[in-house]
Amino acid sequence: QVQLVESGGGLVQAGGSLRLSCAAAGRTFSVYAMGWFRQAPGKEREFVAAIAWTGGARYYADSVNGRFTISRDYAKNTVYLQMNSLKSEDTGVYYCAADGDVWRRGVVTASYEYDYWGQGTQVTVSS
Repeated sequence: QVQLVESGGGLVQAGGSLRLSCAAAGRTFSVYAMGWFRQAPGKEREFVAAIAWTGGARYYADSVNGRFTISRDYAKNTVYLQMNSLKSEDTGVYYCAADGDVWRRGVVTASYEYDYWGQGTQVTVSS
């Protein structure tokens, strides 16, 4: 089992920045691909960013590419999502996820591939 706890959400004005953190506990964090998803009110959960277990490969949704950066700190068992130039359409609950397929090559973008999820953190961008 892997427990994931997100933090760092909040209220920010359009154009501002936030950094989300996802702390992992339980089984070895370093061997899992990780991802961030978000869900806006009345909409389905959507992919935001993913990082391979090696940290070398990263992938972003078109809507956030160039504005968001995903990274991971193996010593702290934490994945981050740096969000810059925030827009009102970035508003939603952000979820961290871990892929249970140990040492899977590359990134994972489909939500059904992820086995472990955090409880989510709210991000609200005011225009």
